[in-house]
Amino acid sequence: MAKKVVATLKKEGGVKYTRVVKAVKSPKTGAYVFKEEIMPEDQVKDFLNAK
Repeated sequence: MAKKVVATLKKEGGVKYTRVVKAVKSPKTGAYVFKEEIMPEDQVKDFLNAK
């Protein structure tokens, strides 16, 4: 039954999602912290360019 549900979610022209990991320097310690998000492919450039 699970295969039917997964198969119906994959439609042509649907939104493709991407997992994005960005290294951000912590102002307190100076160490890098990784910020991870799952978002649509068209928003990836905006996320990486934001500070």
